[in-house]
Amino acid sequence: MSMITASAWVPRGAAAAFPIKYDVDETELARISKLAKLQLKDAEEDLDAAQNGQTNHDHSGSSSEDDDNDEDVQMALPLKDADDDLKEYDLDNYDSDDTPKDGETTTMFGNARALAYHQSNDEDPYITMQENEEEDEEREDLQVLGSDNMVIAAKVEDEVAHLEIYVYEDEVDNLYVHHDIMLPAIPLCVEWLDLPVGKGTADVNSKGNFVAVGTFDPDIELWDLDTIDSMYPNAILGQGGEETKTENGDEKKKKKKRKKSKKANDDYHVDAVLSLAANRQHRNLLASSSADKTVKLWDLTTQKCAKSYSRHTDKVCSIAWHPKEATVLLSGSYDRTLVAADLRATDTANVPRWGVESDIETVAWNPHDTNYFYVTTESGMMHYHDLRNAPTSPETSKPVWTLQAHGESISSFDINPAIPGFLATGSTDKEAKLWNVQPTGPSMVVSRNLGVGKVFTTKFAPDPEVAFRLAVGGSKGNIQIWDTSTNAAIRNAFAHRVGPVTGEVKERLVGVDEDSSDAEDEGGFEPGGDGEGEAGWESMEDD
Repeated sequence: MSMITASAWVPRGAAAAFPIKYDVDETELARISKLAKLQLKDAEEDLDAAQNGQTNHDHSGSSSEDDDNDEDVQMALPLKDADDDLKEYDLDNYDSDDTPKDGETTTMFGNARALAYHQSNDEDPYITMQENEEEDEEREDLQVLGSDNMVIAAKVEDEVAHLEIYVYEDEVDNLYVHHDIMLPAIPLCVEWLDLPVGKGTADVNSKGNFVAVGTFDPDIELWDLDTIDSMYPNAILGQGGEETKTENGDEKKKKKKRKKSKKANDDYHVDAVLSLAANRQHRNLLASSSADKTVKLWDLTTQKCAKSYSRHTDKVCSIAWHPKEATVLLSGSYDRTLVAADLRATDTANVPRWGVESDIETVAWNPHDTNYFYVTTESGMMHYHDLRNAPTSPETSKPVWTLQAHGESISSFDINPAIPGFLATGSTDKEAKLWNVQPTGPSMVVSRNLGVGKVFTTKFAPDPEVAFRLAVGGSKGNIQIWDTSTNAAIRNAFAHRVGPVTGEVKERLVGVDEDSSDAEDEGGFEPGGDGEGEAGWESMEDD
């Protein structure tokens, strides 16, 4: 199994030109040792529980094994001489955990301090090869140019969850994996952050290149994208982060904390994190929504939950900050309602609430006219609402317009930040569609199967220079960068934003080659497929 569940772009110039290698100093060693011990204790508790569950089964089968043991003894007698020869190696205890002479129990990183190391390889007598040339070559391979974009993709491959960090070189149509980050659980959402986190007290005026990741676990992990081969996140928002701050001596308190509670509280999530939204005006604020039916506001400088909100009766699947009103948050839920509320308000009962016909998938503000917002649903509908026309009850909601955009769930949706009226939707029907929204209403420009399977993410590039680039990923585990400006129908619809073109233009679709054996058998992008015209796509240009 392989799939892309979420994606995000990193603006040009935000990434470090030369990412650094992960360096384990004394402080970092102490931090990861504490994290490793917590994970080890949790694993030991799970193992003990599993073994205790098998005890009765083992005893019931002991009598039937006695006869077999007698036969084994008879067969082992001729091998006695061979056993004597191997006795000196003590192979029976080969895998046993040893205890050092000083009495300290060996742990995952317990003997790291005893290792001899040198500040420079020139001082190590066992290293005779010069590494300058290799280091220069590796440094050049990791370089990120100012004209490059990073693309973050949350991926699951063969039950292994990780982030793939791509570099997209638009000028040469190149997309490649720069590095990856291993995750503890299946990722569900990602959000790029420009504030350094986890390096002491964060300065709100400093800049960074970080990513927040929400997974099936209730914790939110924050990773530095400019550090290669990191072992643990820079910070954890949630119960896991609180555990690492607990003093080592307070064993009773730690043991109590490790017991996961499913009861919603004001301090951390207790179920899967479904959506993340960074506040671009107050950069130290991050909002999250969860399957525990709550929305939480995190202060990245303290890495603590500043406020928790319970305004829905079912899973909260999507949230979005207002582009101008920095304290207004839009949230959509499986309870088929969406709420636009000022998080400073103490009255949580009288908040504007809209209703839709089915479970909500995504919500988004219109960045070009912030009085309006979009909602997409599981039934394939798209709603466009006016914030100023709040209904008295969800049942009386009156959208500006509605559209049956797809025949199945609209699992992804994005608005072009540079081109007004340019929308993209993706669905589990495997189609990615581009829309032109005018005052008279929306119209489809292009519908295309890009060969990514069921579409789970569609994201426009954030920079004006690459405003027409769309990242699309899905259930086949590959991601495609589609230069939509090379499509004739798009050029006609948005001619005022596309420069003059002479001669024939070949459509650009840039991706990374994937092993076809890992992909689903789901009918992808094939010329003339499904009767949808040339190259398996249809366009309003043909009408």
